[in-house]
Amino acid sequence: MPLLDERPATSFAAPRSVFAPAPAERRGVARDRVRLLVADADRGLTHTRFTHLTEHLRPGDVVVVNDSATVAAQLDALSDRHGPVVVHLAIPLPDDTWVVEVRRAPDADRAVLDAEVGDVLEVAAGVARLRLVAPSISVESTSAHSVSLVNSPTGTGNRLWRAEAEGDLAAAARRYGRPISYGYLADRYPLSDYQTVFGHRPGSAEMPSAGRPFTSELVTRLVAGGVMVAPVTLHTGVSSQEAGEAPQAERFEVTATTAAVVNAARAGGGRVIAVGTTVTRALESAVEPERDGSRLVPARGWTSRVVTPADPPRIVDGLITGWHDPEASHLLLVEAVAGAELTQRAYAAAVDARYLWHEFGDSALLLPTPR
Repeated sequence: MPLLDERPATSFAAPRSVFAPAPAERRGVARDRVRLLVADADRGLTHTRFTHLTEHLRPGDVVVVNDSATVAAQLDALSDRHGPVVVHLAIPLPDDTWVVEVRRAPDADRAVLDAEVGDVLEVAAGVARLRLVAPSISVESTSAHSVSLVNSPTGTGNRLWRAEAEGDLAAAARRYGRPISYGYLADRYPLSDYQTVFGHRPGSAEMPSAGRPFTSELVTRLVAGGVMVAPVTLHTGVSSQEAGEAPQAERFEVTATTAAVVNAARAGGGRVIAVGTTVTRALESAVEPERDGSRLVPARGWTSRVVTPADPPRIVDGLITGWHDPEASHLLLVEAVAGAELTQRAYAAAVDARYLWHEFGDSALLLPTPR
C-alpha cells in the first residue's frame, strides 16, 4: 500500500491495557451507554455517556451515518508455504479478483508479510482456493464501472494482495466465515454484534464502528430535537493499516437525497456531523467546489480520497468517532476535522480517564470552531 507523507501531530502512549475486549452489551453496558468524551472548542471537554449525545447537538445540525452492513470476511485457511493462516477478505474487485490480507493463525494478531506471488491458500478446508497474483494494490478511479490496479509494495513486506479465487469465495464466506477480529478481543462474537442500527447494505469487511453506539431510541430523540439524520454508503476494507500507511480505496455512494439534506442544513447554518472516518471519506469524495465555498453532489464508485490536515475537509464540521492508534491514517483524518490542538486535548483526556479503544470501545464527539 502507498505510504503517507504526513504524520499525526497528536502524541500519546497507545493504551493496550484498555482495548475493549468485547461488545458493550457483553460487558453489561447498553450500546448507547458507552462513554462519550465531547471535545468542544468553545465549551471545553465533557465526560458523559453516548445516550446524552442529543444535549451536544442543536436543531438544524445533520448527522450523517454509514448504512453499510458488515459481512463475514474472516476465514481460516491453509497456506502451501506458511501452514495455518487467517485470511481477511478486504474488497471484491470488478474483475472477480479479491483484495485479501493474510494474517497469523489462530487469532489474526499480526500480518504475514513474507507471502509471495503464487502462494496458494486452501480456504475453509478446501471449499475454495486463493492464489496470490500481485502485491498490495490501490484502486485509481472514482468511476462506478472502471478501476485500474497499481502495485504499491510498502518496502517492508506486502500486507495486502490481489488474489484469484477458485470456487465461490463469497458463498464460502457466508457459510464458513466470521466477522474480522483481532487478538485483543476476549472471544469470538457473532456477526450481529458487528452491525449498527443503520446497516442494511451488506459490503463492509469491518464494522463502521463509530455508528455502533446509536440505538433506534437515540435516533428518534435526535430527530425529535430537530437534528436531521442522513445516510451515505462506504463499504470498508480492512482497518489494520500499519503506521504511516494510507487507507485503501473503497466503494462509496452519496445519494441525491442526502446531498440535498446536507446542502440545506449548511445553507441554514447547521453543522455537518460525520459519524466516523468512513462517512467523512464518503462525503469528502462527493464535494464540488463553488465560487463561495463547496457543495455536496451525488456520487458513487471508488474513492481513494485521503483526508489529512494538508488536504482538509470542505463539508464536514464535526466528527463522532472511536479512538485510534498513534500514527494511524484515521488519526490524521481526525486532526483534519478537529484540528491538532483539540485532538491532542481529547486524546490526552481519554488516556488519563482510561477510555476504551477500538471497535467495541468508547466514543468521542469533536466539535471544532466552525471554519
